[in-house]
Amino acid sequence: MEFVLSKGDHTRYLRLLLLVLVCAIVLVRTDQDYYSLLGVSKEASSREIRQAFKKLALKLHPDKNQNDPNAHENFLKINRAYEVLKDEDLRKKYDKYGEKGLEDQQQGGRYESWHFYRYDFGIYDDDPEIITLDRGEFDAAVNSGELWFVNFYSPRCSHCHDLAPTWREFAKEMDGVIRIGAVNCGDNRMLCRIKGINSYPSLYVFKTGMQPVKYYGDRSKESLKNFAMQYVTSTVTELWAGNFVNAIETSFASGLGWLITFCAERGDCLSYQTRLKLAGMLEGLVNVGWMDCGTQGELCDNLDISSSTTAYFPPGATINNKEKGGVLFLNSLDAREIYQEVMKHLPDFEIISAASLEDRLAHHRWLIFFQFGENDKSSVQEFKKLKFLLKDEHIQVGKFDCLSSPTICNKLYVYQPCLAVFKGKGIEDYEIHHGKKILYDIVAFAKESVNSHVITLGPQNFPGKEKEPWLVDFFAPWCPPCRALLPELRKASKHLYGQLKFGTLDCTVHEGLCNMHNIRAYPTTVVFNQSDVHEYEGHHSAEQILEFIEDLRNPSVISLTPETFVELVDRRKRDEIWMVDFYAPWCGPCQALMPEWKKMARMLNGLISVGSVDCQKYYSFCHQESVQGYPEIRLFPQKSKTTHQYYSYNGWHRDSYSLRGWALGYLPQVSVDLTPQSFTEKVLNGKDHWVIDFYAPWCGPCQNFAPEFEILARAVKGKVKAGKVDCQAYGQTCRSADIRAYPTVKFYPYQGMKVKSLNELKFNDQDNTCTVVKM
Repeated sequence: MEFVLSKGDHTRYLRLLLLVLVCAIVLVRTDQDYYSLLGVSKEASSREIRQAFKKLALKLHPDKNQNDPNAHENFLKINRAYEVLKDEDLRKKYDKYGEKGLEDQQQGGRYESWHFYRYDFGIYDDDPEIITLDRGEFDAAVNSGELWFVNFYSPRCSHCHDLAPTWREFAKEMDGVIRIGAVNCGDNRMLCRIKGINSYPSLYVFKTGMQPVKYYGDRSKESLKNFAMQYVTSTVTELWAGNFVNAIETSFASGLGWLITFCAERGDCLSYQTRLKLAGMLEGLVNVGWMDCGTQGELCDNLDISSSTTAYFPPGATINNKEKGGVLFLNSLDAREIYQEVMKHLPDFEIISAASLEDRLAHHRWLIFFQFGENDKSSVQEFKKLKFLLKDEHIQVGKFDCLSSPTICNKLYVYQPCLAVFKGKGIEDYEIHHGKKILYDIVAFAKESVNSHVITLGPQNFPGKEKEPWLVDFFAPWCPPCRALLPELRKASKHLYGQLKFGTLDCTVHEGLCNMHNIRAYPTTVVFNQSDVHEYEGHHSAEQILEFIEDLRNPSVISLTPETFVELVDRRKRDEIWMVDFYAPWCGPCQALMPEWKKMARMLNGLISVGSVDCQKYYSFCHQESVQGYPEIRLFPQKSKTTHQYYSYNGWHRDSYSLRGWALGYLPQVSVDLTPQSFTEKVLNGKDHWVIDFYAPWCGPCQNFAPEFEILARAVKGKVKAGKVDCQAYGQTCRSADIRAYPTVKFYPYQGMKVKSLNELKFNDQDNTCTVVKM
């Protein structure tokens, strides 16, 4: 509900509104730190937060503590903590501003039964072979180059729970061959909507270079395995006297060894499925083949093979004498055991010397593991796949021992084992990896980093006032929202190459530099443009970062002083409308509103002027204007008899779309309300082009679309007339026009003349907008 307020009424209204709000709302609050409440550290992953919450939920749930009068209140506290920390954007606000930054967020007031948390919550969180993917890591994972089979599920779906035991067994059997993932669509609704998931469980295969493929078969382990193996493109070569020598020598020449299963009358040889699995697990590292000693007896005798066995022949191995040349004979029939044994015998990455480092980095892209001592065991065998997975990006992989040249590592700000990407432009153009130390995350990081323009900063290369504009991300590696922001920065940097430089500064390493810039929370993202400093307060997405930069170039919100407020707002033109945000810089909800306010201003460009007043700087003026709380949003409509008349926004939602929709409702109507008579005379028999909105007053989408139609009416004014027909009042007219749903927009061109340069009107029912497109 909206009210027209004069200055005198404002104080009484605010007091009444405050009383109503206090009576109507119970806020879940606690003075205890949210991380402490759940018993997790600030660097806890989403999975660790879910696991901690589930453990507490089962213990503290009111269903299990019915004799405790404080059970409900205690549970609300941990539920509130979980709802905030599981959400990337809310977690960032909480880390930066505490609960004060969440004053307009009401998460945590409702919870489920004990049974839900025991049986339905976090189905796959305790399964190491199944990787639970969240919104921030999904795209990087499935685009890493590995084969993924992902289960999109809902915790409330009985079929999802029926599948869970089979999915776990399937994941164990396919471990190492393909990646098995799971996405909880209850926690990741937006991700599932973007991926087109409309039923549960939905099972999809993802692989770089091909469209996702949905699985429609029965949900048995064998059927799932057979389906997945179709997308394992590796082959198993049958070796015989005619191709054996050439296949071995060609492979050895390219640096690849052979894993060969010999099938003889005595003993067991590997099954076809096991051989195929090994080919997938070792793709790009080792060729996999088999030989039938029943038909190739002479060749097997020459190799001294008398019974079924499996052997790994490394490059250069002597193949005519099993006692020499480093041939590895394997007695296991288990694919996983054989894979692990072969991986141990594959050569490690090249160790780059200090003398050759700079020259190599100047001419090639590199992914380098920095270690401290040759016995550093920080890498895992699976990382040996990196050379193959990064081959198409022309990224070489190596190691560098910091103990051999501490000066170089100190210059690069490397003080502990880590890995970094060098982009082929020298030793200074690099980025340190701060993500998960698992294969798919490293691959995604390397591919993103070499093609982006984000570099690691320190005191020596930190931007000064006299240099070109920079965006600097101040972060801590232990902070999950920080890690989620880094891929988005890389995406944004590609769009702004040559216009804005991007860098990251690790505040755990460069504490003094971060203190110098008054960094109090992570991540803090700042644009330095000579003497101007602008802090980014938006969501962790490349799109919003780009919007922020565009707004710096072409500000959509006018910063008002008392003088300009009087000149532009109080003395506005008769047909001008203003929206003004009265805020305080220290106010958490104000900071949360600012990016949405700027986005709204861009969407209202040309229709409504948008401004803001800093009430900390202009306290007396805000007091004079009866501003008693922040943020205070006011709309000053087209001039009327009451000079200081305005409307206050009292809606719950302060996102750009909600604010825009509210503001558009105050635009004067340009379209014409039509009756059956005027519709016939002016539209059907008239000599003008018409666009008509057929609507019903009770229809919610019609109400949402009404302001959009007015924008359309303004856009075509002078060329096409715009009208509205109330289908509740004039049902016969709408039936005659064949209207079957509301709102429906129809275009009626004047038929008495040839239409030239006519515009086609397209209605988008996803967001209730109408677009004018030239034909």
